[in-house]
Amino acid sequence: MIDSTRPLLLGSASPRRKDILASLRLPFVVLPADIVEDVLPGEGPQEYLERIASAKLDAIWSRLEREGVPEGAAEGVAAVLVADTTVVIDGQIVGKPADHSDAAATLTRLVGRTHEVFTRYLLAGAQRSPAPSLGRTVRTEVTLRAATAAEVDAYARTGEGLDKAGAYAAQGIGSFLVEGVIGSYSNVVGLPACELVTDLVTLGLIGVFPATFPSAR
Repeated sequence: MIDSTRPLLLGSASPRRKDILASLRLPFVVLPADIVEDVLPGEGPQEYLERIASAKLDAIWSRLEREGVPEGAAEGVAAVLVADTTVVIDGQIVGKPADHSDAAATLTRLVGRTHEVFTRYLLAGAQRSPAPSLGRTVRTEVTLRAATAAEVDAYARTGEGLDKAGAYAAQGIGSFLVEGVIGSYSNVVGLPACELVTDLVTLGLIGVFPATFPSAR
């Protein structure tokens, strides 16, 4: 069970994922997975997400073996959570932009259209095993309004989308572009909260939710 002495380990440095877990009031610690996330030639979105999520989990297991559990997990970690989020349009993966010009080009491709956002997450134990305890991929449709070229350029210049797939942040300034969302909104931000909590309950990692987790003594 997840509690303050055996928290969930988030294998990600994403501020958005940390914010989502914090909003759920789940005890967690952070240990980022440092991997190369380039798309392989001919690789489709589903294959990409499954490969990257598995690689992140393997990287976290390796770090735990080398370094032990992070500070804040007095009695170890109850489970490991890794995730990857990607944007897809016309069946093609849209990655993070390299710079302002790339961000503007990406946004120009997305505005006035509907695209898909996929998040793949894995829940696993802290010890290396042949397979994770659970894996799920969540899909959301996002429609961006038909913004003008000036609006696209102005938003790209804010720099907000430079570290985000699709070059926009639905929870930030970029919300002015989001005309509609079908499916999980938190999935677009980086982690589908509803599905995650359901799976944590199913695995017996949390009980009735919302819950009050006692502080470590």
